Amino acid sequence: MRPQLPDHLDRLAQLQRGILAAAQIRQAGLTKDLIHSQLRAQRWQRLHRGVYATFTGNPDREGYLWAAVLRGGPGALLSYYTAAEVHGLTDRPAAAIHLTIPDSRRMLPVRGIVIHVSSRAWQAAHPTQIPPRTSVPETILDLAQVSATAEAACDWIARGIGRRLTTQDRLRSALAKRGRIRFRAEIAEMLGDAWAGVHSALEYRYVHRVEIPHGLPRGRRQARVMCGPSVRYRDVLYEAFRLIVELDGRAAHPGDTRWNDIRRDNSAAADGQVTLRYGWHDVTRRPCLVAAQVAATLRLAAPPGVRLSPRPCSPGCPVQAGPAALRS
Repeated sequence: MRPQLPDHLDRLAQLQRGILAAAQIRQAGLTKDLIHSQLRAQRWQRLHRGVYATFTGNPDREGYLWAAVLRGGPGALLSYYTAAEVHGLTDRPAAAIHLTIPDSRRMLPVRGIVIHVSSRAWQAAHPTQIPPRTSVPETILDLAQVSATAEAACDWIARGIGRRLTTQDRLRSALAKRGRIRFRAEIAEMLGDAWAGVHSALEYRYVHRVEIPHGLPRGRRQARVMCGPSVRYRDVLYEAFRLIVELDGRAAHPGDTRWNDIRRDNSAAADGQVTLRYGWHDVTRRPCLVAAQVAATLRLAAPPGVRLSPRPCSPGCPVQAGPAALRS
């Protein structure tokens, strides 16, 4: 119930999932007495200092996010892992709500809210989406900034592009606006033309751990090919060598699509193309073995006059080793 609320304030409460800030109530011309009376009658509930749910029962997830933003005050934005949640960059909400506020203001600690302070909060804000949040490129760069490794930072970039939530151009533009950022060189490299088409963390690891350190030729990423009347996409295509590499991450290839994968492989074989298929464990735990198998297959199918120069990345790496070293 939201008794005694003017129409415009009632509409605002509905927009904010039934959550109102004390400042919004006062700006509508209502007094503290109204708030206190609703709390005493248990029609409303206090979620944070100066933030109220105008109903009984538990708020939904969006209600809690609105409560955090309203507690943060003017200019507050959902950010980092929480912005990733609402943008669809991640499928698992973080336990705490991450909030960025302008550096012109201060905010006392609040249980369940991680507070970040930024001098460029207004630049990072998405122009239209609500609850207020950082834009997708800014969110990705924030998460890259707090990643433990450059590879983890680039995973966020691959995820954002792979889920079609942003583009390399938008990320490059956002990166150019930041004076200092951790892993700048690695991020800038991944946003270069050579990495165009890398759409997942697994594809990034394939390039970063298999192709580059072992001197393999660059394959085409997400290559569009015609299979009869149908359009299909290959994760990595070495066109001159008629070799396809499919990278099967668990999220992208759940078990019930196994027969689709088999049909794709059979179709490729009928066209004279070989398909090598690798999963997360192969690429992340055994990249040298993957590189050795890919290199051996490329050698077998190399067109006349084409020279390959694969190289071992370290002592003991099986690239260019004998056939026995290539067995799984």
